[in-house]
Amino acid sequence: MYKYLKIIDDVIEKGYYKDDWVSLMDFEVPAWFKKAKFGIFIHWGIYSVPEYSNEWYSRNMYTEGMPAFQHHIETYGRQADFGYKDFIPMFTAKKFNPKEWARLLKESGAKYVFPVAEHHDGFQMYKSSISHFNSYEMGPKRDVLGELKEALEQEGLVFCTSSHRAEHWFFMGNGKKFDSDVKEPLKRGDFYWPAMPEPDFQDLLSEPYPNEEFLQDWLVRTCEIIDEYKPKILYFDWWIQHVAFEPYLRKLVAYYYNRGLEWGEKVAVCYKHDALMFGSGIVELERGKFANPKPFYWQTDTAVARNSWCYTDSLDYKTSVEIICDLIDVVSKNGNMLLNIGPRADGSIPKTDAQILKEIGEWLKVNGEAIYNTKVWRKSSEGPTKEIEGQFSDNEAKKYTREDIRFTVSGKCIYAAVLNYPEDGKVIIKSLAESVNQNIPEFHGIINSVSILGFDEKPIWKRNTQGLSIETKTVKSDYPVVFKIQIK
Repeated sequence: MYKYLKIIDDVIEKGYYKDDWVSLMDFEVPAWFKKAKFGIFIHWGIYSVPEYSNEWYSRNMYTEGMPAFQHHIETYGRQADFGYKDFIPMFTAKKFNPKEWARLLKESGAKYVFPVAEHHDGFQMYKSSISHFNSYEMGPKRDVLGELKEALEQEGLVFCTSSHRAEHWFFMGNGKKFDSDVKEPLKRGDFYWPAMPEPDFQDLLSEPYPNEEFLQDWLVRTCEIIDEYKPKILYFDWWIQHVAFEPYLRKLVAYYYNRGLEWGEKVAVCYKHDALMFGSGIVELERGKFANPKPFYWQTDTAVARNSWCYTDSLDYKTSVEIICDLIDVVSKNGNMLLNIGPRADGSIPKTDAQILKEIGEWLKVNGEAIYNTKVWRKSSEGPTKEIEGQFSDNEAKKYTREDIRFTVSGKCIYAAVLNYPEDGKVIIKSLAESVNQNIPEFHGIINSVSILGFDEKPIWKRNTQGLSIETKTVKSDYPVVFKIQIK
């Protein structure tokens, strides 16, 4: 532990980036990330075994009043007799085939992948020297993260990863309130340690503060992931914005960015809730998006299901159409989408997850030029349907109309994606109307041609002061339809 802390200090002392926000503001979003637009998140771990409710099973099974508490007793027995640790031998991952995963994710059209390295439950999905409770020594007895990295990179996908370790400070704490297997004394390296009382999740000053022992452990664990697996981007979940993490987080980011320079890579940290100083990493929005385009680059993380990040037996799945519409909207506003799937405990990808990924991939094969390598246009959107800004706003699918259109640009082309293509094939793009007053900053270019991605029909089009009117006869689609508008 202390030897590693010395290494961390030495790297920062000798490196370009120092552990202060002024230095870390020299960060730049990697160019590949801004071009990639679409990535895959993977929540898979011990919490996948019970297949109940959501990925917070390790907390909820010890929280009286939560459905998982009673479910656990009825299904597995009292928590004192069968605790969360007893799921580890059941997590055999006998069907886990990283090459098959990588091929499917490549087929989805994703360009980068974030397998979760460690979730709130404290089980490391990789080979570790910090704790014996890891997938290499227990459960599957495989270096899951390492195998996935190798398979993903063979398919040309960029390897990234995430740590949700911060929340483990309190995640098992409720297990101390009654007779369970979460018992003192607990010490560093134990699976349940430290199991502290649960704070107010949103209070940045909530007590009990994470102590130095836990914060050092968090820092070293994360640096081990950086050094052993060299992720191109590192993602943190919400609780690292607590004030106690701030000096350790600065140190972690400086260490990571300096290591990236050593590798010849621009790396990045995705963060939520102003955990990092603005401009020193990539802004992350959970299960939501911005209503308007932003001058900074950002990412939304969402999932194929509304009610869980991991596989359960009661998933409320989105449709691929809904996800594609969200992807288009996010990209038009200067963002990326990170879409989560949840494999089953045996390592198989659920059929519905796989089908959704394949359908997204089929759409991107045809329309990808309107997504990848694009930039925002002077307008991101037009139409009556208003996007809700903020986190956790994806509970219901939007009902888009023929007038809801999103824009991107690349080269000499403006791409206009009609989110709900009309049966009569008639579309008016108001943002491309002829300019009546040249002093008003509207589009004042010359349209050379209009074509439709994925369709042979040549649309009839004309432009006047009302907009660019487009008419098709044979184009039918349940998915968004993209017009490629070439400028002279």
